[in-house]
Amino acid sequence: MRLHSHPASPFGRKVMVAAHELGIAERIRLDYRRVTPVEPNAAVVADNPLGKLPTLVLEDGRALFDSRVICEYLDQLCGGGRLFPAEPEARWRALRLQALGDGIMDAAVLARYETVLRPEELRWQAWIEHQKLKITRALDWLEPRVAELPEDGVDIGAISVGCALGYLDFRFGADGWRAGRPGLARWYERFAARPSMAATRPHDLQEAA
Repeated sequence: MRLHSHPASPFGRKVMVAAHELGIAERIRLDYRRVTPVEPNAAVVADNPLGKLPTLVLEDGRALFDSRVICEYLDQLCGGGRLFPAEPEARWRALRLQALGDGIMDAAVLARYETVLRPEELRWQAWIEHQKLKITRALDWLEPRVAELPEDGVDIGAISVGCALGYLDFRFGADGWRAGRPGLARWYERFAARPSMAATRPHDLQEAA
């Protein structure tokens, strides 16, 4: 399998954390691609008409996208429901946390694009502030519900939230998301120490993703 991704992409990291947790990371070849909303990548577009990362190309040439679909495919391939629980209450809890983590990542990436890609004279400060407000609300919602995140083991909700918090550290560390959220900070400290997270730490290749 091949994965179109980028070492700074939180959604690409989410897929690779899932792959590491499932023990199949070595079966995935990483093809790092530069992709922005205004610079489509021809190699990615050939496999995904949306031109977005991550995109997983299977051995038979079929492509899967986005991170939610890819992670569920990997889980069914070899996890037997390890990341996506079958029991209804556990499943909906994990999926809700996945949606929240993905939403934080969406908002953070959009704020990043506005400050890095858009010409300075055209930047919309209100847009940036409202994307960050979404992040603040999501983190404030998580703090009293941190017990919903697994203490031991991992599921798709934990992976999504963990990758979201990691992206905030990577791109918005000065914002100090831990302030006033000691429970979430403690949970992330433990989760970030997992080998899957250590193996997928984000870094730049001089791009804006």
